[in-house]
Amino acid sequence: MDDDIDHLRQWIGNSESSEETIAPAPALRLLATLDDEDTLLHAGDPLPPLWHWLYFLPNAPTREIGADGHVRRGGFLPPVQLPRRMFAGARIAFRAPLLIGETALRHREVVSVEQKDGRDGPLIFVCVKERIEQGERVCIEEQQTVVYRGPGGPRAAAVARPSWPQPPEGSWIRTMMPNPALLFRFSALTFNAHRIHYDRTYAMGEEGYPGLVVHGTLLALLLMELVRHNDPRRVTHFSFRAQAPLFDVAPFRLVGIANAQRVTLSAEGPDGARATEAEAGLAEA
Repeated sequence: MDDDIDHLRQWIGNSESSEETIAPAPALRLLATLDDEDTLLHAGDPLPPLWHWLYFLPNAPTREIGADGHVRRGGFLPPVQLPRRMFAGARIAFRAPLLIGETALRHREVVSVEQKDGRDGPLIFVCVKERIEQGERVCIEEQQTVVYRGPGGPRAAAVARPSWPQPPEGSWIRTMMPNPALLFRFSALTFNAHRIHYDRTYAMGEEGYPGLVVHGTLLALLLMELVRHNDPRRVTHFSFRAQAPLFDVAPFRLVGIANAQRVTLSAEGPDGARATEAEAGLAEA
């Protein structure tokens, strides 16, 4: 499929704004999805970091959903023709608490559209900046990168090692076995109909994956949760970059290495390779 990069760059500067109440219900359902019985959330409490991804969701009608489950191309984002789309990474600054129960305003703008050559063909990167405000204060500033690529070929599951490499002493570690219920519930919470996360027949037969694909945003959020449950300090910024997909056919490991006011994070596949890299910055105690 051919994309006219000059045409796609006409979407640079495209913007939209939306308003939403940060209702308790989505946050409480995420607690249930994550089996988190320790966190208590009420109206007026700060929303945990990255949980703003549960809000300001697209309301596209079902008739506008494509065969892969994504909203049909065009509209706010440029109409890239390359068939596969993924949330490749983001940089987020947490300026002030986003409070549960209060109305917030989000502004979005497309700031760049770039084409690059990948190993399997052309790639198109679309960068979007977002700002979430509540009252008179900016709470969150985020820059997201969405990458589009060609269909590629079938992908084999990683070969599991007998054990994961030993991380540095004092590292935070959590091992998880993803399952269809977890992936389906996270898709529902984020109103994400991309079929690779819940439709095994489609994921394997149409896109050549060895199983259901774990959401990149879920991995990023789980890494942030590793920080939240191990360090009481406020997170000031977070960045992540997706490197390879993980699937529901094998466990994965989350690792956090704290160093003063920075935590280096990674999600590792069963072969020990890093699927997602991230970093969190912490406020002074």
